[in-house]
Order: sequence, then C-alpha cells, then structure tokens
Amino acid sequence: MMKTNTNYKESVEQAIANPKLSKALHLFGDAYLIARENAYRGLDFEQMRTELSDIKEEVRLNRKELLAEFIKNAEAAGSKVFLAKNTKEANDYVIKLAKSKDAKLIAKSKSMVSEEAHFNKAVQAHGIRAAETDLGEWIIQLAGQRPSHMVMPAIHMFKEEVAELFSKEAGKTLTPEIKTLVDHARTRLRQEYFDADIGLTGANFLVANTGGIGLVTNEGNARLCATLPKVHVVFASIHKLVRNIEDAIKITRLLPRNATGQLLTSYVTWIKGCVPCDGEQKEQHIVLIDGGREALYESKACRDALKCIQCGACANVCPVYQTVGGHVFGSIYISAIGVILTAFYEGLDKAKDITRACIGCRSCVAVCPSKIDLEEIILHLRNEVTKEYGMGVIKNVAFKAVMKNRGLFHSMVRAASKLQRPVTHKNRKEGEPRIIRHLPLHFLDRDFTEWRDLPSIAPKSFRDQFDTIPQTLFNPDYKVGFFVGCGADFVYPEVGVSLIKVLNSLNVEVVFPKGQNCCGIPALYSGDTETGLDLAKQSVEAFTEAEVDYVLSICPTCTMAVKRDFVDRLADHPQWAAKARELSAKTMDASAFLENVLGASQKLASTTTDQSVTYHDSCHLKRGSNVYKEPRALLKSTGITVKEMKNSDRCCGFGGTYSFLSHPQISKQITADKVSAIEATGVKTVAMDCPGCMIMLKGAVGKANESIRCVHTIELLAEAIDNNKK
Repeated sequence: MMKTNTNYKESVEQAIANPKLSKALHLFGDAYLIARENAYRGLDFEQMRTELSDIKEEVRLNRKELLAEFIKNAEAAGSKVFLAKNTKEANDYVIKLAKSKDAKLIAKSKSMVSEEAHFNKAVQAHGIRAAETDLGEWIIQLAGQRPSHMVMPAIHMFKEEVAELFSKEAGKTLTPEIKTLVDHARTRLRQEYFDADIGLTGANFLVANTGGIGLVTNEGNARLCATLPKVHVVFASIHKLVRNIEDAIKITRLLPRNATGQLLTSYVTWIKGCVPCDGEQKEQHIVLIDGGREALYESKACRDALKCIQCGACANVCPVYQTVGGHVFGSIYISAIGVILTAFYEGLDKAKDITRACIGCRSCVAVCPSKIDLEEIILHLRNEVTKEYGMGVIKNVAFKAVMKNRGLFHSMVRAASKLQRPVTHKNRKEGEPRIIRHLPLHFLDRDFTEWRDLPSIAPKSFRDQFDTIPQTLFNPDYKVGFFVGCGADFVYPEVGVSLIKVLNSLNVEVVFPKGQNCCGIPALYSGDTETGLDLAKQSVEAFTEAEVDYVLSICPTCTMAVKRDFVDRLADHPQWAAKARELSAKTMDASAFLENVLGASQKLASTTTDQSVTYHDSCHLKRGSNVYKEPRALLKSTGITVKEMKNSDRCCGFGGTYSFLSHPQISKQITADKVSAIEATGVKTVAMDCPGCMIMLKGAVGKANESIRCVHTIELLAEAIDNNKK
C-alpha cells in the first residue's frame, strides 16, 4: 500500500500555512513570464530548443569519446582531472587535496553538484571551512538551509529574514533595505577570495575539443574564486560535456533567457588550464562526477533528463512549486526535473512522494529549453513507484477491479447516481445539474467540499441517451466517432448532446461506439500501466470497428491519451500497435475539428449572442494539443466578446485524483488562484474545453461566487445556434 511520508505531508502543510511564501513565488512567476516573453521576442524558441536537444543527444551518444577528448585536452593544458564514481569520491579527492596544501578555507561559487555531494558538511568534518560567495548561497548557508531553486537559491526568503541573518553574522543591526544588505554582503565576502587557499567553481560547460570550462554567472564571484586562490577546483558532473565552443555559445543564447528572462548574464567566462596568479603557476583540478548519471544515460525512459541545462524554468512556471516552494517539491534539485534527478541520484524511496506532487499540467514541458518531456518521465517513475510501493487501496480497487470491467464500471456509476441523492442539492440555476454542496462526514467535508461544490453524477449518462438523440442527416460531409470521456459521459452529458447539435448543424454525423471505456489516464497517472493498457485496448477496438472519418473528443486529456498514450503503450503489442497509430492519426479535439477542418467560425458567423466571457485554457488542450486559438475563434464568431483573464493557461488545480486523494490541499491553493483570475475580469461566464476543468471550476466558483457561470465552449456554440433559430 502506498503511504505518504509523514515528514513530506508536514512540509506541505507548513508551506501552505505560509501564504507569504506562495505570494512571493507567484509574483516572481508572473514577472518571469513577461521577462521571458520579451527575451525571446523575434527568436524562434521551438527551433532553438530543437537544436539544443539535438546537441545534447549527440553528447549522449558520443559521451565516452567526448569525455576522453576533454580529459586529454584538459591535461594537455596543465589541468589535473579526476573521475569520481560518486559524490563521496569527489569530496574525498578535494579533502585530500586540501590537506596536502594545509588549506583551511575554500571559497566557493554556486555549484548544484556540490549541494548534491553535501560538500560543505563533508569538508567541515575535516576542519576545512567552505565559504559560499554567491549571495543567495551565502544567505542559505547562514540560515542552515538548502537551495529552494537551482538559479535563485534563496528565492523563498524575504529581505526582513535576510536582514536578521546578516545582523546576527555582523554583530550589529542592519536595516532590511536591499542596498544595505547587498553592500554588507559585498564587503563581507570580498575578503574570502583573498584569504582562501582553494577556490571552487562548478561548470556550465566542459568543452571537449579544448579541455576548457565555461561559466555563466551574474555576480562575478565565480571569476574571483577561479582566479584569486592559487588552487582552482572545478566540481562538475559529467553531463555538462559539450562538443565545442560553438555548441556552448548556442546554449548561452537559451540559458539566461529561460532562467531569468535576461538576454545574457552579466558574466560568461571561459577558462582553459591553469591561470597565472601573481606570476606564479596555479593549479587547476577538475573533478568530474558520475553520481548516477551514467545509469540515467542508460535509461531509455528517463535519459532525456540529462539534456537539462539547469535553467530552473520548470520551477518558474510550476503551479505546485509556486504553492509550496522548492523545499517541499524536490530534494537537492527541485520541481519537475528535481523529481527525476532525485530518483536517480538519491534513490526511488526519496522520490516516491514528490513523483505524486506533480499535477501533470505540462507547463514545464512547454518552457523546457532542451525539449524534455518531463511529465512523461515523471509518469514512468510513478509506475516504478507503484510497482515498488503500491498505489493505495482506493485506487487499486477503482482501477484494477472496477474500470477494467466496463459493464461493472458503468453499472456502479448508474447505482451511484441514485445513492447520491441524499447529499445532492439543486444548483443555483434552474435546469442545471444537481450538485453536492456538503458531505456528511467532517473529514470529507474539510478535504472535499469546504472550498468547492462537487458535481453529482448525471441521472442518465450520455451513452444511455445517445440512441434517443435524433440525427436527421441525409448526405453528411463527414462521419465522426465521439470519444466521450468519463467526465462528459457521467457528469456533463449535456456537453455531448450540445456537440451533436453543433456538428449536425454543420452536416456532420456523430457515431458513438458503445464499446469505448475510460481513456485510462487516471490509471496511468497513478502508475497503473497495466490497467491503462487494458483500457486502451478496449477503446482502440471499439473505434476501429466504427470506421469513421475522424474521432473527436471534448476532453483534451482523452485526446492526448488517444493520440499519444495509446500509441506509446501499445507500441510493443503487434496486434494493437497499427490500430492505435491509425486511431491516433484521425483523433482531434472537437474545437480543432470545428475550426481547422470545417471552418466553423465562418459558418457560425451569422449567429448572435451579445455576451462577454473569459476563457480558461485547459493544460492538455493548449500544451498537449496546441489548441488555444480555435476555441476563441469559434466563440468570437458567434458574437461573444472574449475578455482574457490573467494567466489563462495556468492550471485550474484539478489533476483528477490529485485534487481528491493525493494533494487536495495543494489543489485548493492552485484553484483559488484561478478563481481570483476569473473574478478579476468582471465577466459572468467562463468558458473552457475540458470536463475536468469544469468539475473543478464549477465547484470552486460555485462556492466563491454563484453569479459566475462555468460552461464548455461547445455548449455556448449550441446555445448560439438555438438563439439564431429564434
């Protein structure tokens, strides 16, 4: 049975109880999005990151040769190179070196791999002081903490906290003014470079064809650490290899833009061999650390993680990180990339809780400069966690015992629609489905309905209604299959009814294969690949027999499941692989089909609704299917004015079982952000294209502001068609 680590759960609760932390991370996240957009203006980000991904893939394929080339060239330039199998060997090498020099002080610039090695603690045990000279690193060193971000390690701290730390260190009271604090740090740290016996830096690049290193920094402290002490230690991981300076320069075009929204960092430094110091020859020792990276390179499912250039952007845009911070969502490395690296560098046990902290919104995937499908790798790790630790009794029964059996699943849903009646209430508007405002048990009330209404199961599912819906088309232009998804089938069947109305009005016939089942994403996202495979086979078979021109879905998660997951999961099953690929090729989101195939915005232009709505971009629709212009075009064609909300594509917090079983407290905070953004527009209708988002936002908005309506885009189109007939 999968259990949540008590310390992890307590960390989540403590982070949520600190609203200042979340506010600060949100303010940074909002500013970052604007700065990043400006930094990439006029550039083709997709082309640039495709090129970076290819560069990193070349390194992976030729890493042994490139490593040998780097070592040969570095030693030819006078450097001493040591290959460490793990971080302990790396620490031991530096400790032995320090003792041979009778060194008592090591001045350090920021190095994430040294955090991974717990370097400071290791050398301290031998009477050697490691002085952090990066401002953020020095702050957290004084605080006795670890970094909460790869680029901005002290981003979680406020100037008042820093002033308190600095005052204690200085022995006098310092005011919490930025200039005062920076001036103190500059004065205090400057002497460390002159007093240090050894300077230690990391490396952004290990340039194979020169044997030199590259450093990308903003404070200049890396240059001082590398040049002033007579011994320079480069503490770097083997995956920082690049073929040549040209490749490294290409990465520098992406790294600062993606990390902080800068066009270029303040300092880009290239060092080859020993740098002369006061006329004396210096020593340079390059410690190259494996520490699990070779194993990660060999992992077919996870190896792309080593394409990471440590820009930290996956944290900058992550709604979970913005809610709880890096001390919860990660170990040494944080956010999405941190989940993966923690599993490989520290073990699956250390990562089992944070694999489930990811809500699957794909924000990280959209901004990753190395084109890493971080969500897909995390899903793989969840499967490994489930194999090792289980996924819990509730999910085990729901997926393996119920969902696999389509007849049992649908019978239980029908029974639940009757059993729910004692706890359901009429919704705020006449004719809308009934809702569950409160659950009878206090602990359920607190977790589930304190901050949101829950939708009741529809009295009659879409599949039970389909045969009674008239379609009087004599010579349709297309025949499409409808992949309904659980949300629209059992909770919002009216969306499916509206889709038929809209498609019929455009001379398209709708077919509903009754053999289809859940898309399997809830099981896959919980690490149950076996159930996901079985469900995929059921739906592939159903739609293969249907023989339709296209397959449409009104749920973007289902669309992604059919287009991506069915193909990936069934690739090694010869009797299913071709069918899955064929189904994938003709599956589309309904809005994309309406606009891109039918040109519906032109055909619906005669309808008039004269209303204003705001639009919420569902995660898997925009970032999974690249569909976001189409719904807006369709809405505007009917006379609707679309008033954009702030961060329209930020996750609503649903995540399926994420918001009910694994992390309802995090989900609550993410949803509150979205509700605030909706309310700030001043409109009374919010449109979206995902039943899951409807479940979340109808419930949360219903509790927060009953005057706002949450509705699927397809429903608004159907209403416009009805209005046009009047």
